[in-house]
Amino acid sequence: MAKQSKLKKVFKIIGGLIVFFTLPTLLLFTFMYFKYNEDLPTGSEGKDADILATRMLNTLNHNAYNATDYIEFTFKKRHHYKWNKAENTCEVFWKNIKVNLDLSNSESSKVYINDSEHTAADTQNYIHKAKNYFNNDTFWLVAPYKVFDDGVERRIVKTENNKDALLVTYTSGGSTPGDSYLWHFDDSDKPKSFQMWVDILPINGLEASWTDWTTTETDAQLPTFHKLLFLGLEIENIKTSK
Repeated sequence: MAKQSKLKKVFKIIGGLIVFFTLPTLLLFTFMYFKYNEDLPTGSEGKDADILATRMLNTLNHNAYNATDYIEFTFKKRHHYKWNKAENTCEVFWKNIKVNLDLSNSESSKVYINDSEHTAADTQNYIHKAKNYFNNDTFWLVAPYKVFDDGVERRIVKTENNKDALLVTYTSGGSTPGDSYLWHFDDSDKPKSFQMWVDILPINGLEASWTDWTTTETDAQLPTFHKLLFLGLEIENIKTSK
C-alpha cells in the first residue's frame, strides 16, 4: 500500500508539473493568436505592384547588391556563412560541422566534421540541413532583393492607414514554397517591416522589423537585426566583396 501511495504521489506531482508548464503556454498562445492572427490580404497584380517593388529596390541600391559577389555573415550566433554568389556556392558552419554547399548541384556538396571529410550514410542529411539553414538565414538577410525572382508573385495592397504595401508570394523555390510576405515601407520606400504567412509559424500575419540596416563594403544595404514579437534575430560579422 505504501508503494502504491508513493506512486500516486509521483504521478500527482508529474501531472501538476505538466499542467504548470503547459497551461500558461496554452493561454499565451491563445492570447497571441487572437491578438495577432490575420487572414492573408488580397491585392492586385500588375504594373503598380512592380513599380512599388522597383522603388524599394532603388532605395536599397540593388545594383550594388547585384554587383556583390561574396557575402559572409553570422546568423543568431549559431550559423556562419561564406556565400559566393558569383559561383552559387556557400560554406555553412555550425557546431563542429562544415558543409560546402553547391547550390546548383547538391550532389557535389561535401560535409566535414572536425575538419575531416564525412562520407557516411547520413551525409545527405547534413547537406539537407545546411541547405535549409541557408534558405532560411539568407532570406532574413536579402529578402528584399528576391522580389523579382522566378516564381514570385507581387501584389499591391492598401493598408488600413491607406498606405501601399507589397504582398510577395513565393510559388516555388526555397524550403517552403507558398509562403507570403507583406512588406511595409517608410516614407522613402525603404522596407521597415514585413508580415508573414508561412508554414512554419502557427500564427498568420506576425510582423518582423526591417529597420536596422548597414551599408557594407560594396555599398549593398543589409539588415543587422530583426525584432519578432519578443525575439531578436541578430545578423553579425557581415562582410562583402566584389
